[in-house]
Amino acid sequence: MLRIYNTLSQQLEPFEPLEKGCVKMYVCGPTVYDYCHVGHARSYVCFDIIRRYLEFLGYRVTYVQNFTDVDDKIIARANETGVEPGKLAEKFISAFFEDMHRLKIKPATYYPRVTKHMADIISTIEKLIAGGYAYESNGSVYFSVKKAKEFGKLSKQDIENMRTLEINEDKREPWDFALWKKAKEGEIYWESPWGNGRPGWHIECSVMSVKYLGENFDIHGGGMDLIFPHHECEILQSEAYTGKQFVKYWIHNGFLTINKEKMSKSLGNFFTIREVLARYEPDVLRFFIAHAHYRSPIDFSDAALDEAKASLKRLRNCYANILDALGKGEFGTEILDVETYRQRFIDRMDEDLNTREAIAVLFEMVSTINEKLENLDMNSLASALHFFDEVSSILGIDFAKEGTADRFIDLLLELRAEARKRKDWETADRIRERLRGLGVEIEDTADGTKWKYV
Repeated sequence: MLRIYNTLSQQLEPFEPLEKGCVKMYVCGPTVYDYCHVGHARSYVCFDIIRRYLEFLGYRVTYVQNFTDVDDKIIARANETGVEPGKLAEKFISAFFEDMHRLKIKPATYYPRVTKHMADIISTIEKLIAGGYAYESNGSVYFSVKKAKEFGKLSKQDIENMRTLEINEDKREPWDFALWKKAKEGEIYWESPWGNGRPGWHIECSVMSVKYLGENFDIHGGGMDLIFPHHECEILQSEAYTGKQFVKYWIHNGFLTINKEKMSKSLGNFFTIREVLARYEPDVLRFFIAHAHYRSPIDFSDAALDEAKASLKRLRNCYANILDALGKGEFGTEILDVETYRQRFIDRMDEDLNTREAIAVLFEMVSTINEKLENLDMNSLASALHFFDEVSSILGIDFAKEGTADRFIDLLLELRAEARKRKDWETADRIRERLRGLGVEIEDTADGTKWKYV
């Protein structure tokens, strides 16, 4: 059974979604004022793998990722470049989709934007004011932290640490945070009951997650840097708004560092995704990320990427060798217990989605196959290939070149045709069943054997 480390409880918990068979998942998206860097890639790949594994386990996943398309950073960059904030945001939203497509990140179910949800945000703030949880001051609105039932649930921080949020004379208490910001002269703004302004950062995710996933959902994810204050503030305002537990499982990925220092635009020590993909194929970057536990820090370097490239090549060579052996049609009689490797892989993934240990199991199988390739029987090789393909679907990494899977199917059909000529009906039927297990349906017709994915 899948167990996940919940930041809220700070321990491993059995994963039991609120609705049987369904998972509702929200992951904080980018503030679109620049190209995404590989620190973002680390987070998005990690949560893409988590989503893929949940789907592999049979869950139907509703995945929501937002765009912060109005923000201080966007306004500042727009002023620097002379581009309207809306056009600047559109440029980098388009760039985000290009990067995610190249990284083979599965599209979210919904991509809500702040600027498209102003009415929802204003309505939520009005209810918080009416409930006594928020107050208007000089055209801005602030959440009153001391009004919340419980503080520090996620970050385990003391309320005094909230003083670091923002220094502002309009706040009643130093730890209160902005829900609505009064517009400065010349800034983009929206009309509201409190005057012209725009939302604070924290309120947007509360509003959009509740709108698309409901008042209580399964997973909220993001980088560890979002635990405090962003996710802490989300909990305070969301639970004040709904009176319910906001999220059941909080999942946070570790940092990606440069020389042991967190990668970030503010520190200037970052590489964009597109800069890295100009030198390495997307699967290498995905493998580099997957080859660490999602909560562990990763130190980024060319040497680390080169190592990932070499490791991925070893897996691909084994995959190609299996295909070659199947194509030749010459097999031994030794049986490889692929199912045991497969179950061990799943067991590692079930223990807090430990991709590093799961990949180690795959390498164990590869070592055995490389040693015994000529002695293995056809079923063992076909099963190993199927296991590779399952791992590929979970990690989002291709072990074969484009079109290889189709050629593999054609090779098996050739073997089946030869078995039928020999009247070896047992082997022919076994190939049919194996293909069916891979999602391939075959039909024997007067024009030959045809196949299709089902």
